[in-house]
Amino acid sequence: MKKIVVLTGAGISAESGLKTFRDSNGLWRNYRFEEVASPVAWAQNPELVLEFYNIRRKQLLEVEPNAAHYALVDLEAKYDVRIVTQNIDDLHERAGSNNVLHIHGELRKARSTADPSLIYDIEGWELKWGDQCEKGSQLRPHVVWFGEPVELMPRAEALMRQADILMVIGTSLVVYPAAGLIYDVDAAVPKYYVDPNAKNIGGMRNLTPIAGKAAEVLPGLVERLLKEE
Repeated sequence: MKKIVVLTGAGISAESGLKTFRDSNGLWRNYRFEEVASPVAWAQNPELVLEFYNIRRKQLLEVEPNAAHYALVDLEAKYDVRIVTQNIDDLHERAGSNNVLHIHGELRKARSTADPSLIYDIEGWELKWGDQCEKGSQLRPHVVWFGEPVELMPRAEALMRQADILMVIGTSLVVYPAAGLIYDVDAAVPKYYVDPNAKNIGGMRNLTPIAGKAAEVLPGLVERLLKEE
């Protein structure tokens, strides 16, 4: 069974109604990232950090996966599909995808500030100051903040090297280190780049840019891939 590795970004979630970091009218425009998504912010004003992620979590619970998420699930009928996502939402899982690697963390999980290996599901949308792990330490959002290492990158890089087909969906390919993952894929591997601003990337062989919203164009691409011998 051929392996399709999919790299997804904020664009695929935006089509479900989630506001993105870089939108001019996005959720983040009222804050500097240092105030809500960094270890410094957590040290200086943890209540603000918790409130910010609570707002994001509440919004996530109000939206649903879109046609692009479901199209990737359909691919599993014929391919070994592995999703590497920059997104912290759970829309891939809610659509039914079975293999999702969240390199930037997961919004609906919390982890201990004393022991990072202690990770908990969050019931509902609120994580409060005073919520503690089993060791008595405050819980924080299970997300990678600015200035923190992306510890799952080696696993993501290994997946890229195993790809028989690469799909890049809903990402501007400007956020590193995630954007560099496409260079771990073998040059001979077919690559599809789906995004409203998709274009050729200099020096990238076997790349097919498909300009358009993922929910509109991805189902057609998936249908073609399912028909291939």
